Amino acid sequence: MYMKDPMGIENKSMDIIGEVMSDTSFSKEESIVVKRMIHTTGDFDYRKIAVFQKNFVNQALNSLKRGGILFTDTKMAHMGINKKALTKAGCEVKCFIDDEGVAEEAKRMNTTRSACAVERAVSEGIDMFIIGNAPTALFRLLELAEEGRVKPQFIIGVPVGFVGAAESKECLRAFGLPSISTVGTKGGSNVAASIVNALLYMAVGR
Repeated sequence: MYMKDPMGIENKSMDIIGEVMSDTSFSKEESIVVKRMIHTTGDFDYRKIAVFQKNFVNQALNSLKRGGILFTDTKMAHMGINKKALTKAGCEVKCFIDDEGVAEEAKRMNTTRSACAVERAVSEGIDMFIIGNAPTALFRLLELAEEGRVKPQFIIGVPVGFVGAAESKECLRAFGLPSISTVGTKGGSNVAASIVNALLYMAVGR
């Protein structure tokens, strides 16, 4: 039967996802995040490839409840985050990918705008990161962390693709920072946004 209630549709979807996730061992909070990832993508594989490290969910929830600025590598992820919930948490998201200074620096350094955007975020004191598209952004963030220039409160690291994406996430997991990542090529800006939304809904509601 056709359902006109958006929340009714979402709740039914989550019930279906919950049944399929009976073969997982995530905590209750982790399951909420993974369900949102699956709901966003329609892909049950995320229940097998999502990796949480260093008490990620609690760390991220505490950080979001304190408010602050988050960095994301794409405008798509920025647009996908629930702005009402973001405001309730006292948070905002910045994306520097179209910044002229970032573009000029990338050209001068012969690197990607995504990597330079991370540099810009760190220079502004941002320490919460949402990376859903660019492996170079994640690699550069980890280099800056290794150099002691930033101590991330948490990292959502789910870049997508066939060149460097899987490797960048493997590198993230080797660092042992509070993070969520995906094994392999899957991920994306929509997945990154879904993770933030799941956290925000737990932290402050919709």
